[in-house]
Amino acid sequence: MSAIGIDLGGTKIEAQVFDDDWAEVGRHRVPTPKDYENIVAAVADAARWAAAKLPEAAPIGIGAAGLINPNSGLALTANLPATGHPFAADIAQAIGGPVTFINDCRALALSEAQFGAGRGHRCVLALVLGTGIGGGIVVDKKLLQGPTGLGGEFGHIAAPAHVIAEHGLPILPCGCGKLGCVETYVSGLGIENLAEALTGTRVSARQIAAGRDEAYARVWRVWCALAGDFLNTLAMVTDPDVITLAGGLSQIDGIVPALTEAATAAGFDGFGPIPLVLAEGGDSSGARGAAFAAWQEAQDA
Repeated sequence: MSAIGIDLGGTKIEAQVFDDDWAEVGRHRVPTPKDYENIVAAVADAARWAAAKLPEAAPIGIGAAGLINPNSGLALTANLPATGHPFAADIAQAIGGPVTFINDCRALALSEAQFGAGRGHRCVLALVLGTGIGGGIVVDKKLLQGPTGLGGEFGHIAAPAHVIAEHGLPILPCGCGKLGCVETYVSGLGIENLAEALTGTRVSARQIAAGRDEAYARVWRVWCALAGDFLNTLAMVTDPDVITLAGGLSQIDGIVPALTEAATAAGFDGFGPIPLVLAEGGDSSGARGAAFAAWQEAQDA
C-alpha cells in the first residue's frame, strides 16, 4: 500500500508520496499561509496533488507541531494559528476523506524507528533538540500513545533542581505556562537563556558551541550538565535501546560524545553509557513518519 505524508510547518507545507516499497515518488512544497482558513485549504491542495500521483487512494498522514486534544478535538499549536480550532477535522473535511494527524516530533520518532537510526532496535526514543524540545517513543515499530496524547512532550519535564541550585540559575517561565521546564534551559532558546544568566549577554547557540572551550566554556559545561541529567531521566523512564538526536542542536560537532559523557556522569555508576546516535532522516522524517503513521492506521482498520 502506498502512502502520503504532509509535513506542516510554520513556513512551509511539504507533501511527499511513497510507493509500496517506501520509495519517494513525488515531493511538493508551498509556503505556509498566515491565516487558519488558508492553511487548511493549502494542506487540502497538497493532499490532492499527492493523491494525483498515485493510481489508487492512499492513506494521508499530516505531521505538525502541536497537539490535538483527544477530548475536545481542538488543536494546541505554537507556530500555527490553529489553537482552539478543530484542526484535524477541518482538514479531513476539506480533503474529503480521513487523515491521520500526528505531532511532528512523534512523526520523526516513527520515521527513525522504521527507516532511520533506530531501525533494527525494539525500543527507540527520539529527542528533538530545536527551538523547543519534543520527541516520541516507539516500541516494536508502534508509537507509544495514551489517553492524553502528551507522551513525548519531554521538554516540559521539570529541570533538575540540584543543577539549577548549584549554578544559581533563575527559574524561568516556559511558553506552556509552567515554570522551570527543562526546555527553558536545554533547547535552542534555552542555551541562549543560560548564556544570558551566566554571562549577562545573550548569544546564539552557534556562538556558544564555537566558544565552548574558551569564552563560553562555563555555559557549555552547565548546558551539558542539564542535558545529561535530562537524558538520564528519559533513560530511567524508558530504558530505550537507542536514543536518536535530532533538531538544530544535534548538528553541533561532537554533540554525541559530549552528551554521552554528561548523561553517563548523571547516571548510576557502571550502568552507562546511554546509547545516543544522530537521527538519519533529516528533512524527510516529518512527512515520512506521518505517512507511516497513516499506513499503520489503515493496516489496523
